[in-house]
Amino acid sequence: MDPIRSIDVRGDTTFALMLEAQRRGHRIFCVDPGDLGVDGGRVVAKVSPVTLRREVGNHADLGEPRRADLDAEFEAVFQRKDPPVDEAYVTATQILALCKRAWVLNRPSGILAANEKLYALHFADLMPETLVARETRQFLDFLERMEGEMIVKPLGGRGGEGIFHVRRDDRNLFSILEQTTRFGTRLAMAQRYLPAVRRGDKRILLLEGEPLGAVLRVPAESETRANLHVGGRPEKATLDADDRRIVERLAPWLARDGLFFVGIDVIGGRLTEVNVTSPTGLQEMNALDGARYEERVLERVEQRIAERDA
Repeated sequence: MDPIRSIDVRGDTTFALMLEAQRRGHRIFCVDPGDLGVDGGRVVAKVSPVTLRREVGNHADLGEPRRADLDAEFEAVFQRKDPPVDEAYVTATQILALCKRAWVLNRPSGILAANEKLYALHFADLMPETLVARETRQFLDFLERMEGEMIVKPLGGRGGEGIFHVRRDDRNLFSILEQTTRFGTRLAMAQRYLPAVRRGDKRILLLEGEPLGAVLRVPAESETRANLHVGGRPEKATLDADDRRIVERLAPWLARDGLFFVGIDVIGGRLTEVNVTSPTGLQEMNALDGARYEERVLERVEQRIAERDA
């Protein structure tokens, strides 16, 4: 995960999962992805024991770090490092793929196969019209096909970073396309603008392909993005027929790829992203629904481990 002392315990999903694991009597350790390694074919890491409490600014006590063999000492390894999925992230994921006994979730090969923007394109008929390209002319042509309005975003971003709502008369159009594609050297994504986003972007958390909970993230009046950390407002949400149709289509793929805990984004009944690295929203769902969804996650982890060892 990212450094534990830097997280916001009021909204961080990883913290909620760790706190629940601690409550259930498990020993919890933190690992910086850069401290992973391989020794004689065994995955090793510098691990730090951690004690947690729900106190803002005083939420974690870290013990003395030591080297550990992940397969020998751990039952489960949650890979919850936030994007970008850069070279360091890919390397850490490839190292975790070498674990033989410790259950790594989500499955490293599944994470590497599931770019959070591109994975959804396996279900293109469930999505808004989408273009992946790097040439300005292709984006301009797509913009015209979308009646002069579209969303542009980098393939490796997170949390709404680098997302633009552009129109054909936008004086910054060419500059936005240049920056997003790094002057035509990097692929980026464009999608039809969905006006329904003003009513909210629905985050649905899936546990083994089944809906765990949902939250509607409503953008601020001055924002296109609905992400909570840029001013989006969380509202209670339920699943409708379109949501369930999307979940049913995704579930077999998620099971096949070992994507145990996933967040999908749905706007106006259209799938926009599949988040597999560190999906969030759990604490907001808890607050709105009066629930403790992390209990269900950890209960299922325990069951899976017991089934493995039976």
